[in-house]
Amino acid sequence: MNTRHEYLYTQAVQALVYAWPLYEMQRMRSATSPRKLAGHGFAGESPDSSLRWCNAFVHERELLTAGRSRVVMPNNDTLYTNAWLDLSAGPLVLDMPDMGARYHVLGMLDFFTNPFGHPGTRTLGNGGGAVLVTPLGWQGSVPEAFQAPGRHIEAPTPWVWVIGRLLIDGAHELDQVHALQDGFGIRSLADWQAGRPGAPRRFDARHDPRAPFAPQRFLAMANDALRENPPPAGDSALLTGLRAVGLGADDATVAQMWADPAMVEVWRRAADTVQALLDHRADALGQHTPATGWSRSMMSLTGGFGHDHLLRAFVARQGIGALSPHEAIYPRCETDSTGRMLDGAQRYRLRFAPGQLPPVNAFWSITLYSTRDFMLVDNPIARYAIGDRTPGLQHDADGGLTLHIQHAPPLDDAARANWLPAPADGFFLCLRAYLPRAEMLDGRYVLPAPEPVGD
Repeated sequence: MNTRHEYLYTQAVQALVYAWPLYEMQRMRSATSPRKLAGHGFAGESPDSSLRWCNAFVHERELLTAGRSRVVMPNNDTLYTNAWLDLSAGPLVLDMPDMGARYHVLGMLDFFTNPFGHPGTRTLGNGGGAVLVTPLGWQGSVPEAFQAPGRHIEAPTPWVWVIGRLLIDGAHELDQVHALQDGFGIRSLADWQAGRPGAPRRFDARHDPRAPFAPQRFLAMANDALRENPPPAGDSALLTGLRAVGLGADDATVAQMWADPAMVEVWRRAADTVQALLDHRADALGQHTPATGWSRSMMSLTGGFGHDHLLRAFVARQGIGALSPHEAIYPRCETDSTGRMLDGAQRYRLRFAPGQLPPVNAFWSITLYSTRDFMLVDNPIARYAIGDRTPGLQHDADGGLTLHIQHAPPLDDAARANWLPAPADGFFLCLRAYLPRAEMLDGRYVLPAPEPVGD
């Protein structure tokens, strides 16, 4: 390619990295917004319509197991309670029930996947009440009920994804948590002031979340998202440059661009490059820690991603919906203590020395995922995670805790009680530490590495 095409190739790489979260949010909005709501029916004339409902909570009623999630790296510690908010018509009020002693959080993502709000146990306590969510720049009067800290949240974009998590200790608690889920609601500010119930609204999701990736489709979805969700003012100079490859350009300009075979090839090359980057986080971000096998790449999420567009794209691709580190951190482990990739052909021991369990104020767990699809792995005991609430764990004689990670069941009874089943091939681990303490946030606490075990 000539010099101009090489320049356009680098711009297309940058456009893909910048806009990947927009693409994923378009897919997730279409996949997770309900076609049908009780009492309201289908949003469209048929189940095949692209119309969906927003401004309504949708609840997961069962713990996620292998094959049951539409979102990568699902957790098995909580039930999800999700909603897509459209603030284009004005503020919305989220009604929250009294949760008793149960940990919960409504994690809020703007359309660029920045976590910006976390109403729940940490910020508001468990007593319930309501939270006002207003669009950026709204000039209305905030009622007194929402002037307390944490009760008024300004959203950076008109569309917001709310991903609620309610702690559940097992299937025996399903009825209790279902009753709490049913206590959540969404109303316009006017309806809240008048004491009226809220009503969902229809919107056109437009994009099929099951359609395969293609550069033309990616760009169309990203530009559609930019029209609905203006980018931060600080990104304007960057986006001005990226119009040369179609990002943020009008439809006629984009159509003319795709008519040029050279531009099609530029985008094809750029897409291959970026997908390879996002498939290999350690190479892309350089934040892997060989000494322990654990990475801390998501620790920088406090206050959003800033200008780290590559990290933002990676999280959108492989772990969309992550909370702020003050709420939860998600260190990942892909290699053992020798630096080799984790694989079910090998057995591993993960030992926490006495007094060295993850320091948290809520709870912790380690979940295992396949490297093939970043999803939970089917196993004979239906155990997808292991942690401080796992019943029957056997502690070592000195008070430490040893976990056994392998494909076949351990022969020893104590080891089998502490078994986290692995697939026969590649996998990785994710620690979820909810309400991490200071020593976990600042790096003083170091996780142990999985150690390979011989025959």
